[in-house]
Amino acid sequence: MNLRVLIITLLTLFSAATYGCSDNKADRPATDTTPVSHVLWDSLLHLHVKTGGFVDYKGFIRDSVAFKQYLALLSGANPDSENWTREEKMAFWINAYNAFTVQLIVDNYPISSIKDIKRGLVFVNTVWDIRFIRIGGKTYDLNNIEHSILRPEFKDARVHAAINCASYSCPVLRSEAFTADKLDAQLTDAMRRFVNDPLRNRVSAKKAEISEIFKWFRGDFVRDAGSVRAYINRYADEKLASNGKISYLDYGWSLNEAK
Repeated sequence: MNLRVLIITLLTLFSAATYGCSDNKADRPATDTTPVSHVLWDSLLHLHVKTGGFVDYKGFIRDSVAFKQYLALLSGANPDSENWTREEKMAFWINAYNAFTVQLIVDNYPISSIKDIKRGLVFVNTVWDIRFIRIGGKTYDLNNIEHSILRPEFKDARVHAAINCASYSCPVLRSEAFTADKLDAQLTDAMRRFVNDPLRNRVSAKKAEISEIFKWFRGDFVRDAGSVRAYINRYADEKLASNGKISYLDYGWSLNEAK
């Protein structure tokens, strides 16, 4: 047994023993109000998120036992509990969005794009409308997590740099789990990296060619900084001048897979 397999195995056993996970826990209402440990997800991300934020989905498939154990932890949690802090809840939902997105990819692998995953009525339902996520006895889709929980409840536009849609133009999947004790620093670092990532945003004094995320969710950025320009300048290494032009880059939906 090599070191990677040993580490994953030990973490899986630790999580199961500590949190009492079972495959059918997602099928009943959660009663455990203890915040979830994301140590298993953290280990998987360290192993399978490569240089540039690209993802080794085959690696997640190889470590499917540990990965499913973490998904069971999420499913058995009760993030509505008053025992959880705001930071614990926000970190939970960010990690849940990212982990269940990875699940969609590995369950349908190989694919060229997350948009290739189709269920329901064509032109009506998208991959983000697939209701497959069980958490605390409720069923969600990815849109529910993003647009009904993360954006309206936490009102922090940095979340757009934290969640990953398994696509080339998305903010990269972080190689560590989000945790309550580091959440503010992690969110700031994620947005700073995204804004200054030349594959996804190109900002100079004269012009800014930026991700369509800043157009799709313009209201979130205006709420937090007064304007998209001001928001970009909050994180950009080189500030966009007041008369600098803003344009939007075409969004690439090809799979963010490590080669």
